[in-house]
Amino acid sequence: MLDVAEQAGVSYQTVSRVINNHPSVAPDTRQRILQVIEALNYRPNKAARSLAARQSRTIAVITYTMVYYGPTQMVVNIERSAREAGYDVIFTNIEPMGDDGIDAAIERLTQWTVDGILLIAPVASNRYAHLVQEVRDIPLIQIDIAPGAPAPSVIVDQYYGSRTITEHLIALGHRRICEISGPHHWFGALARHEGWQAALKSAGLEPVASVEGDWTSASGYAAALALLDNQQFTALVVGNDQMALGAISALHNRGVHIPEDISVVGFDDIAESAYFLPPLTTIRQDFSELGRQGLAYLVDLIQGQPNRTDQLVIKPELIIRRSTASPA
Repeated sequence: MLDVAEQAGVSYQTVSRVINNHPSVAPDTRQRILQVIEALNYRPNKAARSLAARQSRTIAVITYTMVYYGPTQMVVNIERSAREAGYDVIFTNIEPMGDDGIDAAIERLTQWTVDGILLIAPVASNRYAHLVQEVRDIPLIQIDIAPGAPAPSVIVDQYYGSRTITEHLIALGHRRICEISGPHHWFGALARHEGWQAALKSAGLEPVASVEGDWTSASGYAAALALLDNQQFTALVVGNDQMALGAISALHNRGVHIPEDISVVGFDDIAESAYFLPPLTTIRQDFSELGRQGLAYLVDLIQGQPNRTDQLVIKPELIIRRSTASPA
């Protein structure tokens, strides 16, 4: 590619864009590069297949911060679904979230021939709009974005999950229910927070208190201690299972019995949650279904199915274990 770029008098990124049929190359420049490619008999394997078949059987997955359980599970299950459908996958992780990360992701995409993109976009940022605009000629599905967004997308109904698990506590007889939420700039965390509020309001109850964590067990531990120091409550809704683990540890250290004194619930149903002490009542997100539906939706767009801008919504499932009971 460097030889082509040197002979054509352009950057290697411009050569990559021509190979990937990117629209942002002037026609005369494109023609000059194609002539040099032909003269040098330059045929990368992926590019050669793409030029012949107009498809590379490769998709790109762009995600934000793989250190968290949700995005990691989405990537794992998307890759599995893509492999089963006969697609290769390339990954780009954006962290920290900033212009440099977005620009690097776009630049990396131009170096590959991809048939479509799955963008995992769980946080509020106008920089995602920049990325979507830059790759507008490539089929794209967004995953885990804002509920109700008018874009081809697939989400899990976080609001429904949080409301359902809060209603479970209310049905057990709890009336003073606190919350440890995830960071509210995450769409999922905000939807879970709103689901908790909605369940309480529907039952004629007032929220006791909410503390915002950062998804980690350490933040769940600190938040639970803060609530114990300042509030009286019989149930605790926690925004994910990792924070619930920290909260349970804090309650144990204060001599609080679960669920006899305080019931605790989480969200996600990580593999370890069934082995917490006590086993955790939680909401199970079907990441396998999210991967299948996201990939199937993208393949429809790649294959030229009618244009769609709707959002597919997957319902999560309440998993009841021994961390919840009626209040004493």
